[in-house]
Amino acid sequence: MTPVTERSTPTLAPAELQFRTPRIADGIRMWEIARDSQVLDVNSGYAYVLWCRDYAATSVVAADEFDRPVGFVTGYRRPESPGTLFVWQVAVDEDQRGRGVAVRMLHTLLDRLRPCGVTRLETTISPDNTASIALFTALAQQRDTHITRTDLFVPDDFPDSHLAEDLYTIGD
Repeated sequence: MTPVTERSTPTLAPAELQFRTPRIADGIRMWEIARDSQVLDVNSGYAYVLWCRDYAATSVVAADEFDRPVGFVTGYRRPESPGTLFVWQVAVDEDQRGRGVAVRMLHTLLDRLRPCGVTRLETTISPDNTASIALFTALAQQRDTHITRTDLFVPDDFPDSHLAEDLYTIGD
């Protein structure tokens, strides 16, 4: 394991945003946000709708004053490690970026899951995704815990042209 030492200080999210559990109706908007990000692997629309049904408890959306999602985090508790939340995707509308929305969603989700025994977060990040590395490093620093990086998936593990994915672990 390699400790991660990058530092980032995001600003707080605007007060008018609400952080809530996703609803089935949010699946379309989540798909649009992922598509418009131009960096995420975009899953089928069906996958986002299904995620809102089956993994709503381990996911979060940031919704504007009209209750329209402007960001989301999808995650699940690892079956073989129920104290671990695996974060699948984090996405924020372009006009909301740089306002601390992503880190606030992650804090909201971790705070919600702590009473369920979640004490660790895992995610995978490709080595060229400096924004995600900075986001999760900031999260660890704000929660006063450590973050480590280990090799996980190499390009040959994927059926398409995909970069390696490193495993980042935050917490116990």
